[in-house]
Amino acid sequence: MKFRTLDSFKSDYKKLKPEHKDAFRKVVLDKFAPACDDWASAQAARRSYVWPASLRVDEMRRVPGIMEMTWSFASPDGRATFQFLFQGDEWFCVWRRIGNHGVYAKP
Repeated sequence: MKFRTLDSFKSDYKKLKPEHKDAFRKVVLDKFAPACDDWASAQAARRSYVWPASLRVDEMRRVPGIMEMTWSFASPDGRATFQFLFQGDEWFCVWRRIGNHGVYAKP
């Protein structure tokens, strides 16, 4: 799976402390990216997929097509929003926002 970022994500990311950026990158590399690959494989096989519980991935209720993920439960309260797009013959994960619960106001 390939990843893209919206300008809103880039702006949010710049505001994170270096240690929070490191924590996010570690979760993405160790857990989220492999889970996205598994999700894409399930889509190709037309199977349902259950995300790893540690990521707390869920669809946002009031914004169809946008997903949320918790990357930290402690300080900081790390949340991110994303969506999947299918272009050509491949899936992309598009990061939309990152920060705390505040990102849910404009996901």
